Amino acid sequence: MGLVSQTGNRLIADVGCGTGATTTLFGEFGVDTIGIDLSPNMIAEARRRHPGVSFHVGSMTDLPFDDNRFGGLCAWYSIIHTPDDALPQVFSEFRRVLRPGGFALMAFQVGDQPRYLTEAFGRGVDLTFHRRRPDAVATLLEQAGLGVYATLVRQPDDDGLESTPQAYVIARSGAVA
Repeated sequence: MGLVSQTGNRLIADVGCGTGATTTLFGEFGVDTIGIDLSPNMIAEARRRHPGVSFHVGSMTDLPFDDNRFGGLCAWYSIIHTPDDALPQVFSEFRRVLRPGGFALMAFQVGDQPRYLTEAFGRGVDLTFHRRRPDAVATLLEQAGLGVYATLVRQPDDDGLESTPQAYVIARSGAVA
């Protein structure tokens, strides 16, 4: 079945695309993908790295796309930058832009407390990573009209780069029209 809707719409939104690596990966698999990110600098970098791929500046709380535009949506480690109180609006937007039967894939770190960074790669930053419980995310998705299709939680890799379990949730929009 996969991330793309069975309704035939092979267009995917990569929400919180950053530098466009995942957006481009979908394209390598033959799927039309549009990347969107809040940061104009990230979008400029995505366009520089991946010319010919469609990237847009925009917020996941107010996606600049028509209703029912996408057969699939990917939020690969992008909801980790969204405060808890904004998630209902984000998931409502995901539902709005997905066609009936469309899928949304999300990845995030599992936990109860956020992680704060004030320095990364030798530079000062103000960055918060919101860790969440998959059941809490599932509840919010259901409230937004996205039924949870599958959930996977894996433990951190042994490479020492990850300190928390990682969650992957696939949700599906309402019934196929």
